[in-house]
Amino acid sequence: MKTTKTQMLTISALAIVINIVLGMTVSGLKIPLLFLDTLGTIIIAAIFGPGYGMMVGFLTNFMTSVIGGSFSSLPFALVSIAIGLIVGTVAKKFKKFDYKTALMVGLLISIVAPLIGTPISILLFGGLTGGGTDLMVAALLASGKEIFAASFITRIASNLVDKIVSCLIAAFVIEKYLKKRSTILK
Repeated sequence: MKTTKTQMLTISALAIVINIVLGMTVSGLKIPLLFLDTLGTIIIAAIFGPGYGMMVGFLTNFMTSVIGGSFSSLPFALVSIAIGLIVGTVAKKFKKFDYKTALMVGLLISIVAPLIGTPISILLFGGLTGGGTDLMVAALLASGKEIFAASFITRIASNLVDKIVSCLIAAFVIEKYLKKRSTILK
């Protein structure tokens, strides 16, 4: 049974909600080095491809800005779009998103996301975004690091945890989804 466009859009909308709810929950709990705000993007990109992943990434940041009443997260949509593009492209190339692929993609986006997000953070917010990682940025600045290095090092550290964990959770969810789906189709 083929997934219809309506089903794909509905599941994508659910992924946006997952991104927002998990992102707000983890932020509220102040869990260090973890955000989980791209988990839905990763799942959608891996299942439906880069186009849907980029759409979910962009709309997550857009909706977060609207809900929060501040458009401070909107510029970071570029990071979310890149994540959707990379995850979707890799999953399409390997025709799967298993744990090995998830680990590889997690490492890749752990580097790409800070390469895009750091300049945005510095240009718009002076390197500080009001999140839990600001303490690490401040400590690195106090130790003599330049703003780009302090912000980038902090983002790499947090992304190595967050993006790898997010990709591994996505692989688990996809594995369970595909197993359940194949059982239903029998």
